[in-house]
Amino acid sequence: MEIIISNSSGVPIYEQIKEQIKNKIISRELESGEMLPSIRSLAKDLRCSVITTKNAYEELVKEGYVVTIPAKGFYVAEINIDLAREEQLKKIENLLDTIVNIAKVNNISKDTISDMLDIFYEEDK
Repeated sequence: MEIIISNSSGVPIYEQIKEQIKNKIISRELESGEMLPSIRSLAKDLRCSVITTKNAYEELVKEGYVVTIPAKGFYVAEINIDLAREEQLKKIENLLDTIVNIAKVNNISKDTISDMLDIFYEEDK
């Protein structure tokens, strides 16, 4: 499982791990019932603290994306993909609302914002 950690990001490492695993579950890259790497194994692969990966997994369990089976490990939970996707869409809406407000205050046109969005989408290809 590939997870990319950014030390220069203002986002805590456990949060980066959690969000990337969550996105892999929502996109079905990780299937329901699939076993996740152990806390120690993931920490070793990512070169981070065991506590950091433990915190990420605990958050995923709290949010219902992962289940833990004692003495067996962590597994992708059976989740409603549509509900999880809706949660992600709400986050995007909130961010877009912030972007639009900043743009309006600074007289930045919708076309300029659209062009920027196109550039960001192209970078991922």
